[in-house]
Amino acid sequence: MSQVLVEANGVTRTLVLNRPKQLNALSSEMITCFLRCFTAYEEDDGVKLLIVKGKGRAFCAGGDVAAVVRSINNDSWKYGAHFFRNEFLLNYIIATYSKPQVSLLTGIVMGGGAGVSIHGRFRVVTDSTVFAMPETALGLFPDIGASYFLSRLPGFYGEYVGLTGVRLDAAEMLACGLATHFVSSDRLSLLEESLKKVDTSDPFAICGIIDQYSQQPSLKEKSALNRLEIINKCFSKKTVEEIIASLEQEAPNVADEWIASAIQSMRKASPTSMKISLRSIREGRTQTVGECLRREYRMVCHVMRGDFSRDFFEGCRAILLDRDRNPKWMPPRLEEVHDEVVEKYFSKVDDPEWEDLDLPPRRSHGRRLVPKL
Repeated sequence: MSQVLVEANGVTRTLVLNRPKQLNALSSEMITCFLRCFTAYEEDDGVKLLIVKGKGRAFCAGGDVAAVVRSINNDSWKYGAHFFRNEFLLNYIIATYSKPQVSLLTGIVMGGGAGVSIHGRFRVVTDSTVFAMPETALGLFPDIGASYFLSRLPGFYGEYVGLTGVRLDAAEMLACGLATHFVSSDRLSLLEESLKKVDTSDPFAICGIIDQYSQQPSLKEKSALNRLEIINKCFSKKTVEEIIASLEQEAPNVADEWIASAIQSMRKASPTSMKISLRSIREGRTQTVGECLRREYRMVCHVMRGDFSRDFFEGCRAILLDRDRNPKWMPPRLEEVHDEVVEKYFSKVDDPEWEDLDLPPRRSHGRRLVPKL
């Protein structure tokens, strides 16, 4: 059974992630198939629009990192490097793609699932959509070019989303700019049928079609986006320690549960991951999507080699493999993760066979996110 189903309707091609039992976690095979399709369709005048969706109740729960960890343990970190190299190349092609892509984000959209959708032109969310970048809890960091799009969310909301791994609903995704449209579940198939009848690559025309089915959902009262001034005050601080201290100072004055859960998530996450993630998002603010992906590729290679910390292997063991949810991070405390170690994650890998991520020249530098706040 193919892990990616391809449907052709006129000038529209629909790519369906097809590992429903694994919540469509991206395998090496799926990434290769997407690369092949996106590359071919860009050159093909008979294709004008791409739709990307997931089979079953999830869009995509992320990259299949459990498979990556198993292969690194059995073989070498080079397999992991190859996996991320292809995944990041795909993210780059999607972010700079010349034809419109409409991603239908039903259910879970996390990690690698965000990489094949958020970089695209149109991101349609619905009643069931749940978005998160939960990497810091795994001993990783928000990769797949997330330092590009998180750093472009309103204020310091991207730091909040990237460091805490908080789950966002459809209304929050639309408000902050991660999504472009909200279409209720009962109208999604009608939208899809309309998109399969188009004969244009004009993004304004495609947008007009989606607009006919879309609505404006309202933020829940308890959404942290309603407290953006507190988020900006705390998450603009220079270090992770200062961010947590600042949140703890605010907590007694604010009866919101989001503050307590943000503090708890940040205290439970890998201290090394927290520090490299904050620095990554900060650097992303002034970089193109290609520069972000190149830097993240360096970082992920260091993580997989276990050069300075083995937290990624420990996080995957605790969360994905043994599932005891009790990782033993090393070093265990934020103050023990020194700046000079953080710095090393951003340097070239000292291995004669390693090379920087090589990205093809493209016409675009990535997309603008438009918040609806």
